[in-house]
Amino acid sequence: MIAGRVNVYREAVVRLPVRSPQGQEQAVEAVIDTGFNGYLTLPPDLIAALRLPFRRSGRAVLGDGSEVTFDIHEAVILWDGHLRRIAVDVADTDPLLGMGLLYGHELNLQVIEGGDALIRALQLA
Repeated sequence: MIAGRVNVYREAVVRLPVRSPQGQEQAVEAVIDTGFNGYLTLPPDLIAALRLPFRRSGRAVLGDGSEVTFDIHEAVILWDGHLRRIAVDVADTDPLLGMGLLYGHELNLQVIEGGDALIRALQLA
């Protein structure tokens, strides 16, 4: 299980350790974003500091209909007690945790300031 909290801005936030291939680790607070179908976004300065390897470019259509191109890097995170290699999208914003990471999990939120944000693995057959 992964536990987080709902903050004063009504954002569900969890803390994730992100590792570089060299073993350097940085804890990040990521906002859960169910409208984001990727895994994780990180700002460019953190990606550079961790020296995360570039994998490819990606494209997305934003809510306003505009299209953006962005870089995709690779990182290892500690997710529900296990190391997991994931794609990390570069975004000049606060880190976002998307549906790619939540897939196969249940998300429960107490949507009040200080409320629990709990992520549990589903028992799939």
